[in-house]
Amino acid sequence: MSQERLASVTPTANAPSSISDLEALLKDDVKVKVAGVDVDGILRGKYMSKEKFLSAASSDGFNFCSVIFGWDMHDTVYSRELLISNRANGYRDLIASIDLATYRRIPWENNVPFFLVSFLDPDTKEPICADPRGALRQVVTKAQSKGWRPIAGCEYEYFQFKETPESLAKKNFTDLQPLTPGMHGYSLLRTQINSEYFNDLFDESLKFQIPLEGHHTETGPGVYETALAYTDALRMADNAILFKFLAKSIGMKRGVVPSFMAKPWGNLPGCSGHIHVSLRDEEGKSIFAVSDSELKTGRVNAQYEDTKFLSQEGEWFLAGILEGLPDVMPMLVPTINGYKRLVGGEAFWAPNAVTYGYDSRAASVRIISPPSVPPSATRMEVRVPGADMNPYFAMSAIFALGLRGIEKKLPLPGPPVGQLTQEEKKAGKVKMLPQSLEAATERMMRPESIAREEAVFGNDFVDHYGGTRQHEVKLWNEAVTNWEVERYLELA
Repeated sequence: MSQERLASVTPTANAPSSISDLEALLKDDVKVKVAGVDVDGILRGKYMSKEKFLSAASSDGFNFCSVIFGWDMHDTVYSRELLISNRANGYRDLIASIDLATYRRIPWENNVPFFLVSFLDPDTKEPICADPRGALRQVVTKAQSKGWRPIAGCEYEYFQFKETPESLAKKNFTDLQPLTPGMHGYSLLRTQINSEYFNDLFDESLKFQIPLEGHHTETGPGVYETALAYTDALRMADNAILFKFLAKSIGMKRGVVPSFMAKPWGNLPGCSGHIHVSLRDEEGKSIFAVSDSELKTGRVNAQYEDTKFLSQEGEWFLAGILEGLPDVMPMLVPTINGYKRLVGGEAFWAPNAVTYGYDSRAASVRIISPPSVPPSATRMEVRVPGADMNPYFAMSAIFALGLRGIEKKLPLPGPPVGQLTQEEKKAGKVKMLPQSLEAATERMMRPESIAREEAVFGNDFVDHYGGTRQHEVKLWNEAVTNWEVERYLELA
């Protein structure tokens, strides 16, 4: 599928629609900042001279070393050679294609112009299989071909520390000082401490064209939660990845390190990255909503009481997510640490099974529908991802599985979570999600995995991305942790 036919992101305000618009927009600038996204959801970019940038924007793009798809988040080359970047191809260049619709100015960097890029194969000019923005574009394009518009929202929870990158290293990442003490969710008092930083996160987000819906303290020492305003899925993923960049940048200026690690502390709740999803038709109506005539009593042919205010398409979409969820876990929970958040399960409202339920925060997929919201707000909240997820891959997986469910008219796999008991879980009647990155990667990479279907991610993606997760597992298996030393050094 060529990039020309792929869905485009919802443009930011004042985004240029032509090279002449771009030239006028940059007339007083001397440099531009650009960035793309790697498989770990980390921005990789640089400054470019205005002249170089305009030349690249007038063509296919500019060259960018493919090694960002050949090494991990700490720039360690992967344990085995993978498809995109390797010794055999000399870690060749990719084409970084500039997306003019993502234009912003970075308010905390002297308003320097900023653009996101997508990565293309230099020979075919097609999106590379593991480019996060390209992966989501393909799924959105498929939905749009059916007349549907994927909509998403994202909520981040994140711990914050009165530290700097230098102090973290000096302390060996131990004895870190939380931004505020104690457990104070929704506190109006704790935000008076560090109020300039707290307000900067909200205010600078608006200047950076990342609208927020909510911003408050969450349970845990120094924890905030920020809900990003819903929008088209591609724009939402851009906003989500850029909010992390913003929070870390503002934090550095204020002597704060925000952490989107999923489970920094074993005895405290982890950090979620909940994703809200829906599909809208060409008139802007939610296809998950029931008709006006069904609003009083619900849909008569709903499988269960919990889904009676979901349309038939909504029920199929939900069934698609549930059937494929165990096979795409590395796209939702991509780190070793992320599974520590799920191990506690219900104790911390972190789902660890294939479950769903109406307005249930104990379920993996929470149905949000009438009567608690108007039909237009009907949606699903996928509660499995942690704050360390790559939003492009997570949203790609959710929408791809949901669309697959509609295509196959899949039935729900069982009753909602409210009708399940702990005894049924223990007896194996409830399908559990993989409990480690190793188990999740093995499941995703097996030949019959739903993730391997072309309508979901396809073999090239699974083989490449799976290889990156196997590398992560290998490093973990080789590591000796403080816990092991403290437990075994003296007494073993």
